[in-house]
Amino acid sequence: MNIPKPNPFSGIDADRAAIWQMLVARDVEAFAQADWAAVEADFIDDGFFGVAGDGQRSPDRWRLRFPTLEAYKAQWLESATETMRIGEPASLELDIRQATRLVDIDVEGDMAVAHKKFDGHVRLKDGGRKRLHLQTLYFCRRVEGTWRIASFIGYLPLSP
Repeated sequence: MNIPKPNPFSGIDADRAAIWQMLVARDVEAFAQADWAAVEADFIDDGFFGVAGDGQRSPDRWRLRFPTLEAYKAQWLESATETMRIGEPASLELDIRQATRLVDIDVEGDMAVAHKKFDGHVRLKDGGRKRLHLQTLYFCRRVEGTWRIASFIGYLPLSP
Protein backbone atom coordinates (compact mmCIF):
# COMPACT_ATOMS: atom_id res chain seq x y z
CA MET A 1 0.00 0.00 0.00
CA ASN A 2 1.22 3.51 -0.79
CA ILE A 3 1.99 5.76 2.15
CA PRO A 4 0.52 9.28 1.97
CA LYS A 5 3.05 11.96 1.12
CA PRO A 6 4.27 13.93 4.15
CA ASN A 7 4.12 17.71 4.31
CA PRO A 8 7.21 18.76 2.29
CA PHE A 9 7.45 22.07 4.17
CA SER A 10 7.39 20.74 7.76
CA GLY A 11 10.31 22.11 9.73
CA ILE A 12 11.47 24.18 6.73
CA ASP A 13 8.86 26.90 6.14
CA ALA A 14 6.05 27.48 8.64
CA ASP A 15 3.83 29.47 6.26
CA ARG A 16 4.00 26.97 3.42
CA ALA A 17 3.64 24.06 5.86
CA ALA A 18 0.43 25.60 7.26
CA ILE A 19 -1.00 26.20 3.78
CA TRP A 20 -0.09 22.66 2.68
CA GLN A 21 -1.70 21.24 5.84
CA MET A 22 -4.90 23.17 5.09
CA LEU A 23 -5.10 22.44 1.34
CA VAL A 24 -3.83 18.87 1.28
CA ALA A 25 -4.03 17.02 4.60
CA ARG A 26 -7.18 18.62 6.01
CA ASP A 27 -9.00 19.14 2.71
CA VAL A 28 -8.43 15.63 1.36
CA GLU A 29 -9.46 13.96 4.61
CA ALA A 30 -12.60 16.11 4.87
CA PHE A 31 -13.52 15.62 1.19
CA ALA A 32 -13.13 11.82 1.39
CA GLN A 33 -15.58 11.87 4.32
CA ALA A 34 -17.85 14.64 2.95
CA ASP A 35 -17.20 16.51 6.20
CA TRP A 36 -17.54 20.23 5.44
CA ALA A 37 -17.38 21.09 9.15
CA ALA A 38 -13.75 19.92 9.17
CA VAL A 39 -12.71 22.61 6.65
CA GLU A 40 -15.31 25.35 7.07
CA ALA A 41 -13.03 27.47 9.29
CA ASP A 42 -10.36 27.39 6.54
CA PHE A 43 -12.39 29.82 4.45
CA ILE A 44 -12.91 33.57 4.69
CA ASP A 45 -16.66 33.97 4.25
CA ASP A 46 -16.68 37.73 3.71
CA GLY A 47 -15.90 38.41 0.04
CA PHE A 48 -15.23 34.77 -0.85
CA PHE A 49 -15.70 33.71 -4.47
CA GLY A 50 -14.68 30.86 -6.73
CA VAL A 51 -14.11 30.77 -10.47
CA ALA A 52 -14.59 27.49 -12.33
CA GLY A 53 -12.49 26.78 -15.39
CA ASP A 54 -14.62 23.75 -16.27
CA GLY A 55 -11.59 22.10 -17.86
CA GLN A 56 -11.14 24.94 -20.34
CA ARG A 57 -7.69 26.36 -21.09
CA SER A 58 -9.01 29.74 -22.23
CA PRO A 59 -9.82 32.22 -19.42
CA ASP A 60 -12.61 33.51 -21.69
CA ARG A 61 -14.53 30.35 -20.82
CA TRP A 62 -14.02 30.46 -17.07
CA ARG A 63 -17.09 31.42 -15.06
CA LEU A 64 -17.91 32.82 -11.65
CA ARG A 65 -19.71 29.70 -10.42
CA PHE A 66 -19.38 30.39 -6.72
CA PRO A 67 -20.22 34.01 -5.87
CA THR A 68 -20.49 33.07 -2.17
CA LEU A 69 -19.01 30.52 0.19
CA GLU A 70 -22.48 28.96 0.57
CA ALA A 71 -22.61 28.32 -3.18
CA TYR A 72 -19.20 26.65 -3.07
CA LYS A 73 -20.12 24.63 0.03
CA ALA A 74 -23.16 23.18 -1.77
CA GLN A 75 -21.03 22.10 -4.76
CA TRP A 76 -18.23 20.77 -2.52
CA LEU A 77 -20.69 18.64 -0.52
CA GLU A 78 -22.40 17.37 -3.67
CA SER A 79 -19.09 16.39 -5.24
CA ALA A 80 -17.74 14.81 -2.04
CA THR A 81 -20.94 12.84 -1.50
CA GLU A 82 -20.91 11.57 -5.10
CA THR A 83 -17.24 10.61 -4.81
CA MET A 84 -18.00 8.69 -1.60
CA ARG A 85 -20.93 6.96 -3.31
CA ILE A 86 -18.89 5.67 -6.24
CA GLY A 87 -15.40 5.47 -4.70
CA GLU A 88 -13.85 2.41 -3.08
CA PRO A 89 -14.14 3.24 0.65
CA ALA A 90 -10.97 1.42 1.68
CA SER A 91 -8.76 3.48 -0.65
CA LEU A 92 -10.64 6.73 -1.33
CA GLU A 93 -8.67 9.10 0.90
CA LEU A 94 -5.35 7.49 0.01
CA ASP A 95 -6.10 7.66 -3.72
CA ILE A 96 -6.91 11.36 -3.53
CA ARG A 97 -3.82 12.06 -1.39
CA GLN A 98 -1.60 10.18 -3.83
CA ALA A 99 -3.02 12.18 -6.75
CA THR A 100 -2.53 15.53 -4.97
CA ARG A 101 0.58 17.66 -5.41
CA LEU A 102 1.19 21.03 -3.78
CA VAL A 103 4.74 22.30 -4.00
CA ASP A 104 4.33 25.74 -5.58
CA ILE A 105 3.18 28.23 -2.97
CA ASP A 106 3.98 31.90 -3.51
CA VAL A 107 3.94 33.84 -0.24
CA GLU A 108 4.17 37.64 -0.06
CA GLY A 109 3.55 38.97 3.43
CA ASP A 110 0.04 37.96 4.49
CA MET A 111 -1.02 36.82 1.01
CA ALA A 112 -0.31 33.58 -0.84
CA VAL A 113 -1.14 31.75 -4.05
CA ALA A 114 -1.05 27.96 -3.84
CA HIS A 115 -0.91 25.84 -7.00
CA LYS A 116 -2.67 22.55 -6.16
CA LYS A 117 -2.58 19.81 -8.78
CA PHE A 118 -4.36 16.48 -9.08
CA ASP A 119 -2.93 13.78 -11.30
CA GLY A 120 -4.00 10.23 -10.56
CA HIS A 121 -6.98 7.94 -10.14
CA VAL A 122 -9.63 7.10 -7.58
CA ARG A 123 -10.54 3.44 -7.42
CA LEU A 124 -14.28 2.82 -7.80
CA LYS A 125 -16.58 0.32 -6.12
CA ASP A 126 -17.40 -1.22 -9.51
CA GLY A 127 -13.71 -2.04 -10.11
CA GLY A 128 -13.11 0.90 -12.46
CA ARG A 129 -11.10 4.06 -11.93
CA LYS A 130 -11.96 7.77 -12.11
CA ARG A 131 -9.22 10.01 -13.49
CA LEU A 132 -8.20 13.11 -11.58
CA HIS A 133 -6.35 15.48 -13.89
CA LEU A 134 -6.91 19.12 -12.95
CA GLN A 135 -5.54 22.01 -10.96
CA THR A 136 -6.67 24.84 -8.72
CA LEU A 137 -5.10 28.16 -7.75
CA TYR A 138 -5.98 29.08 -4.18
CA PHE A 139 -5.67 32.69 -3.04
CA CYS A 140 -4.97 32.66 0.69
CA ARG A 141 -4.68 35.34 3.35
CA ARG A 142 -3.25 35.20 6.81
CA VAL A 143 -5.95 36.37 9.22
CA GLU A 144 -4.99 36.83 12.87
CA GLY A 145 -2.01 34.53 12.36
CA THR A 146 -3.90 31.75 10.53
CA TRP A 147 -3.82 31.02 6.80
CA ARG A 148 -7.27 30.85 5.22
CA ILE A 149 -8.75 30.59 1.71
CA ALA A 150 -10.04 33.89 0.32
CA SER A 151 -10.91 32.70 -3.22
CA PHE A 152 -9.86 30.30 -5.94
CA ILE A 153 -9.76 29.56 -9.63
CA GLY A 154 -10.38 25.85 -10.00
CA TYR A 155 -11.35 22.97 -12.23
CA LEU A 156 -8.58 24.02 -14.59
CA PRO A 157 -6.97 21.56 -17.01
CA LEU A 158 -3.64 20.24 -15.83
CA SER A 159 -0.81 21.19 -18.13
CA PRO A 160 1.03 18.25 -19.65
